[in-house]
Amino acid sequence: MILGLSIPAFIALHVAISLIGIVSGLVALPAMAKGHVLPKMQGLFLVTTMLTSLTGFLFPFRGFTPAIGVGIISTLVLIIAFSAFYGLGLRGRARGIYAVTATIALWLNLFVAVVQGFLKVPALNRLAPTGSEPPFLAAQGLLLILMLSLGAAILRQPSLARKAASRSIA
Repeated sequence: MILGLSIPAFIALHVAISLIGIVSGLVALPAMAKGHVLPKMQGLFLVTTMLTSLTGFLFPFRGFTPAIGVGIISTLVLIIAFSAFYGLGLRGRARGIYAVTATIALWLNLFVAVVQGFLKVPALNRLAPTGSEPPFLAAQGLLLILMLSLGAAILRQPSLARKAASRSIA
């Protein structure tokens, strides 16, 4: 039992929160890359992605695992992203800091989704049963390239701070 839920129910909750974080991030960050700040979608992305990391720490584990490492990095990155978005309103350097940290947070969530896909989806698992085969590496490499491109596109938007400041983001 975790938080009063059976382990399968808790896994379902964790996955649902993670998928909401992924979908909201895939809406919010490309919008920013086009110069549109969507405060509610950004908030949903940040909160659900943080909840994904935090609920991940509640799973029973023994010792340090790669999943714990990803969770720690994601949590730290998200604290900075929250500060840049809500605390500093994307003003000045906060815009770049947010672009980088939000992109990293989304990438980490998507990275884990790809790992889980190759572990749990039989067709993908047959292509890369150990997670070190070329199809897995290609998927992760493509994801990294797409996320770097997204982050760079957000950084190129000069007017985000004015747009964020003109909307109620707190």
